[in-house]
Amino acid sequence: MKKLIKIGAIVLGVIVVLLISGSVYFNATYPKDIPVSNVKIQPTAERIERGKYLALNVALCMDCHSTRDFSKYSGPIKPGTEGMGGEIFGKEMGLPGTIPVKNITPAALGEWTDGEIIRAITSGVNKHGEALFPIMPYPNYIHMSEEDLYSIVAYIRTLKPIKNEVGEKELDFPVNYIEKTLPLDTYKPIKTPDKSDMKAYGKYLVTIASCNDCHTKAEDGEPVAGFELAGGSAIELPFGTIRSANLTPDVETGLGAWTKEQFIQRFKSMATDEVKNMEVQPGSFNTIMPWTMYGGMTEEDLGAIYEYLHSLKPVKNMVVKFTPAKTKM
Repeated sequence: MKKLIKIGAIVLGVIVVLLISGSVYFNATYPKDIPVSNVKIQPTAERIERGKYLALNVALCMDCHSTRDFSKYSGPIKPGTEGMGGEIFGKEMGLPGTIPVKNITPAALGEWTDGEIIRAITSGVNKHGEALFPIMPYPNYIHMSEEDLYSIVAYIRTLKPIKNEVGEKELDFPVNYIEKTLPLDTYKPIKTPDKSDMKAYGKYLVTIASCNDCHTKAEDGEPVAGFELAGGSAIELPFGTIRSANLTPDVETGLGAWTKEQFIQRFKSMATDEVKNMEVQPGSFNTIMPWTMYGGMTEEDLGAIYEYLHSLKPVKNMVVKFTPAKTKM
């Protein structure tokens, strides 16, 4: 018996050593060592203006990295919170842990190089070589054109410095290990599609606006094949369940019956001061769709998005957009 116990203890010790060694090796290997470019971005007035437009109305950096006021319809940004971070994405939203949104004002990024910011935006690795959880849509931003990327960095540098310590993320096992394998390779410069090709330019805007992330159903974190941009993604909120709309050109369940003018007007109507100040009573329907931000897009860009969406294969997917909490199934 003593011999068996001794053998068992040896086997257990070997397993522990292997596990520790494996963990050390894994943590030393991942995330991958992604080089940082030594680029120094010139903050021209044109770049700063373009970056502001992208960060506020298209790529929506300010959507997550600011404080949104959900006492009002669509949760517009609270003035003075731009870039300070602090919003918490947690298990109540179906996530595997707690993920505080980082501060991206110069108070937090002042010592980061332009190359380090670019690596974080496009590859998902921060200044310290740590992986970012892909709720930060770097898999989409890696498709951003070099000039647009430079413009966003130039704009972020102009934000008012706000000191705001937001804490560190805490992920459940094994996601805390999986996260480290997700960062992408080094960003390769891309040109902005020519606006004369409306469909290509529209696809570009849809990509960097991360429309797919909400408007494509996913199972176990993977998009459901055949339902690209067909809506139906559900988000549980205290007042009920909201689901994303079908953006394919299906006539009955999607955008097939919409004209370009109707599509553009739907967005532009959400950018008014009246909508931005529309009060929502606690427990009543609201949406996380940042209408007031997307509504600031130009009619040209919204028209390009419409052209691209209408070039997609129609997918019949009737979506019940809202189920109140009391009647949730």
